[in-house]
Amino acid sequence: QKATIIIERLTYDSIAETYDAGIFTAGQSKQDFTKASEKLKNHIYDYVITDSKIEREFVKELDTSAEVVVYAKLPRGFLIPTPVGNYNPDWAISFKEGSVKHIYFVAETKGSLSSMELRGIEQTKIECARKFFAEINRKIETEHVKYDVVTSYGKLMEVVGMGGHPLKPWIG
Repeated sequence: QKATIIIERLTYDSIAETYDAGIFTAGQSKQDFTKASEKLKNHIYDYVITDSKIEREFVKELDTSAEVVVYAKLPRGFLIPTPVGNYNPDWAISFKEGSVKHIYFVAETKGSLSSMELRGIEQTKIECARKFFAEINRKIETEHVKYDVVTSYGKLMEVVGMGGHPLKPWIG
């Protein structure tokens, strides 16, 4: 209940500070590459290390999608501050212009969207991330960034405006 009150009153303000591109390479040598994917074509790197079976399936779909231009597993150092601890979303995805409603997307992949199954702190962090991206979009006049939690590539395509139908342009 405290978390709900905090989220309702939470605001984010933009600052001039930005992440350096080096965030994507920092700490790479410490990772367990036995969990690396097969060679990829749409990811910013040739390989990605996933945290779960859901993420592995998600990568397969992203990498073979005609709509996806490029995607990245966000590094552990990419953090959104929240009142209950820092939050690290899973993915940044860029789609072909004209193929979907939302060209830029930040995704959190979860096995279930049931709020009953998400831990309280995790649910709070996700709600804070929604506010964070809403503030970013308020500051950006074009090319908004959509953020959401998805369970699969099909769900992602529904959220970005394709209804989960490959090669069906968004109409709206």
